[in-house]
Amino acid sequence: MLRAVLAAIAMLFANLAFAQAPATPPLRISLWANGAPGFEARAKIPEQSEFYWTRNINDPSITYFPARAERRTGAAVLIMPGGAHEFLVITSEGDDVARWFADRGVAAFVLRYRLFRGKESPGIYTFDHARQDAERAMRTIRGRAGEWLIDPGRIGVVGFSAGGELARVTALSPPVAAPGAGDAIDRISSRPDFGILVFPGPLHGPEAITKESPPLLLAATNDDECCSQPIIDLMAAYRQAGASAEMHMYAAGGHAFNMGERTPFVSLRHWPDRITDWMTDRGLLALWRPAPTG
Repeated sequence: MLRAVLAAIAMLFANLAFAQAPATPPLRISLWANGAPGFEARAKIPEQSEFYWTRNINDPSITYFPARAERRTGAAVLIMPGGAHEFLVITSEGDDVARWFADRGVAAFVLRYRLFRGKESPGIYTFDHARQDAERAMRTIRGRAGEWLIDPGRIGVVGFSAGGELARVTALSPPVAAPGAGDAIDRISSRPDFGILVFPGPLHGPEAITKESPPLLLAATNDDECCSQPIIDLMAAYRQAGASAEMHMYAAGGHAFNMGERTPFVSLRHWPDRITDWMTDRGLLALWRPAPTG
C-alpha cells in the first residue's frame, strides 16, 4: 500500500514538473547564410531595438517558436509585424503573437524583414526586398517542415498593418524573382495556404483573385482612417471570385488593436477568439501527428 502511495506521489510530481517545464526557447534563423544576396556586406550591421520596436534590419531572419507539443496541430504561421516599413513592432505584433499561436499548437515564425522606409538605410531597400524576405521565409518553413513537425500544406501568413500589406502580396501577388542565382530553397513554393490580415495597410501588388486564392480572415475597425478600406476591398474581390473570406469590421478602436491586449473595447479584447473559431472551422487546430518516415 505504502509503495503504491509513494508511486502515485512520484507520478504527480513528475506530471507537475512536465507541466511547469519551460517552453523550448525561440530560435532565430537567418534566411540566407551569408546575408541577403547583393547585400552581404550589410548583414553584420547591428539592429536597433528599444521598448516595443526593432529597426535597421539588414540580415533578414525568422524567429521560430515551436508549437506546444501536446497540442501540436501541424499548422504554422509566418507572422509579419507592422511599423510603417520604418521599424517593426516586434513585441505586440511579433513575439507576443507567436507565443499565442504556439500555445495553441501552431508553430509560429516571426519575420524580420528589410524596411524600405527605414531612416538608417535611405534609398537602399525597396518594398520588393521585403517581399523577397517574406517569400524566402515561406520557402524556408516549407522546406524544413519535416524537421519542425509541420504539415507543408498548412502554412499561413499573419500580418499587422504594414506587415499586413506584406502578407497580402505574399498570398495574392506573383512572387518576385529570386535574388542572385537562387538555390534549392528558392525552388519551393512561397504561396501560403491561408492568411490572417489584421488592419492591413493599402499598399499591395498586382492581384488576380480566383476561387482558389488562399482563404482569408480579415479584421479592422471602422474608425481606422488608414486601414479599414483595404479589408472591404479584399472582401468584395473575394466575394466576386467565389473565394473563401471572413471579415470582422469592429465599430471603433482605431489602429493597432493587435491581439486586444490594450483596448477599452470588450469586442476587441475578445477578437482573437475569432481567430480560434476560424482556424477550428478550417480544421487547422485539430491535433496532428506526422506520418512515420522510412
